[in-house]
Amino acid sequence: MLLAIDAGNTNVVFALFDITPDAERRVMARWRIATDPRRTADQYAVWLMQLLDIQGVARDAVSQIIIATVVPRALHNLQQLAVQYFNLTALVAGQSPVDWDMDIDVDEPRSLGADRAVNAIAAHAKYPGDLIIVDFGTATTIDAVDFNGAYKGGIIAPGINLSLDALVGNTAKLPRIAITTPESDSVIGRNTEDQMLIGIYWGYVAMIEGLLGRMRAQIGRPAKVVATGGLAVLFDRIPGLFDIVDADLTLDGLALMASRWADRSAKDSGRG
Repeated sequence: MLLAIDAGNTNVVFALFDITPDAERRVMARWRIATDPRRTADQYAVWLMQLLDIQGVARDAVSQIIIATVVPRALHNLQQLAVQYFNLTALVAGQSPVDWDMDIDVDEPRSLGADRAVNAIAAHAKYPGDLIIVDFGTATTIDAVDFNGAYKGGIIAPGINLSLDALVGNTAKLPRIAITTPESDSVIGRNTEDQMLIGIYWGYVAMIEGLLGRMRAQIGRPAKVVATGGLAVLFDRIPGLFDIVDADLTLDGLALMASRWADRSAKDSGRG
């Protein structure tokens, strides 16, 4: 089995993949824990071993681990988790021997976040043609991937929760509200909470619609829009906003990279 670890700014997601004989990658379980760069390998292990036990999976059933992280300080302890508790050397997405193997056509290729690169690899493998990938995370990113799989650049915007935090944190009387899909399409709120939700939610929809429209125009060819990230489901109800919502896009990309590395290693061993 493969353990894929996606360490983001807000959460670290662990996903267990069962790799079938026909090479199909299937998520058996996924768990998340709040990102804390100070969390040690031992602390991760106490939490993770209990979850594996609940799932009925023995520790030695995990034969491969791959990590993608946008939090550099978290990487060492995750690597130590692999070594100390699974007796494995974790693959790290974007680091040799698991390089991106795609054209990153931007001014500073090394600055591309691991999550965005993995999304691009997964989306190109799963969906043909030109693509726009919208990832709703701590930040919202919108990325362009051409029909050859080359990463062409993108947009970084504050995530919807960051926008809400800024609004509440910098005003004296506005309350903390939960981000949900509004019950109606009305944009005239009758109370403070409704007005805040309308401003955050429909304001965010307007931003996404506007940016997607501008990006489509610049690409100049039909482009499929793939949404991912924990909050993507909030916007799935908007007609025509996305073509696909793929909650497991990043995890699938990690599984694909691990599979490609295993295939290359097997071929190299055969030559030897």
